[in-house]
Amino acid sequence: MCRNIKTLFNFEPPATDEEVRAASLQFVRKLSGFQKPSQANEAAFDHAVSQIAEVARHLLDSLVTHAPSRNREEEAAKARARNAKRFSQGKVSA
Repeated sequence: MCRNIKTLFNFEPPATDEEVRAASLQFVRKLSGFQKPSQANEAAFDHAVSQIAEVARHLLDSLVTHAPSRNREEEAAKARARNAKRFSQGKVSA
């Protein structure tokens, strides 16, 4: 899975349309292999992003859970700690 696509379900406050669109854009970039499509492919690329964002929003709105909502700040702090540990491994102190 693309590392830039973040989990959007079960957060308080809920994911914004901008977050859903950003995840959709990353997904289409990953599938197509284009960071920015050529003019010939731009319409198809943009249409795909819009369609995926619509489906993703529908999915997020349809999902149910009994788990408590996660806090964005707490999850971000956990991710920073994991990254710090991950990227500090293998470094040799001089």
